[in-house]
Amino acid sequence: MKTNYSSEKRKKLLGKIGTYAVLILMSVIIIYPLLITVTSAFKPGNMIAFRLDFSANWTLDNFRRLFQDTLYPQWYKNTLIIAVSTMVIQVLIVTLAGYTFSRYRFAGRKQSLVMFLIVQMVPTMAALTAFFVMGLLSGGLDRAWFLILIYVGGAIPMNTWLMKGYFDTVPIDLDESAKLDGAGHFRIFAQIVTPLVRPMLAVQALWAFMGPFGDFMLARFLLRSPEKITVAVGLQTFISDARNQRVALFAAGAILISLPIVILFFFLQKNFVSGLTSGGTKG
Repeated sequence: MKTNYSSEKRKKLLGKIGTYAVLILMSVIIIYPLLITVTSAFKPGNMIAFRLDFSANWTLDNFRRLFQDTLYPQWYKNTLIIAVSTMVIQVLIVTLAGYTFSRYRFAGRKQSLVMFLIVQMVPTMAALTAFFVMGLLSGGLDRAWFLILIYVGGAIPMNTWLMKGYFDTVPIDLDESAKLDGAGHFRIFAQIVTPLVRPMLAVQALWAFMGPFGDFMLARFLLRSPEKITVAVGLQTFISDARNQRVALFAAGAILISLPIVILFFFLQKNFVSGLTSGGTKG
């Protein structure tokens, strides 16, 4: 018995050591590039390469140059407009679609869900030509509204599946009880079921908001004018010229990109909680 106890204790200890080793390794992988970006953003003068160096005197001059000597404020404004619009439209459509597929049975329901999966398998790169032709025919090239539609349309299939699955976790008994009390379909959706899926709504909102800030390919392909591009495309111009790389400006702009995402995350973090429906059918 004593031998078995010691063996189990040794296994638990090794498991903890392995877990902490993986966590430390992942922390280093994440924190190291962040440190390089931060130190590069506050270094004086221009830089030709990213490197971790704490010896230089830190300055805010790169941020001043970013807003005074470049189109970064306009790029930032463009991205915020696209991100907020995408978030609002996507969350609204995906929530309605997920609720519909979860609660109602109609002709073509299963076929639609299968089609969503098939569409999701098509990579974005394979659809670039189709997006370009659509933009050319509709006058959407170099227009923010067209890029918003592409973001929203591309997110509907998979996110509808996720929302449907989350709506499925809400007991149908709640709907039936509300119907007996005289509640209509929209009231059941808006006041009874939707509040219980706030964790998934928060995740959907954060994903939708983050997308335009990190996307480069679609924005670079569909937006042409320098004053209409997003920050991801604009920052790439700082380091695209091998003879004139503005690494410090790139790092400063990259830090500012994270600010609205961090603010939204802290605003929504109280909703990142599962199990809100536990006990919902008691009594």
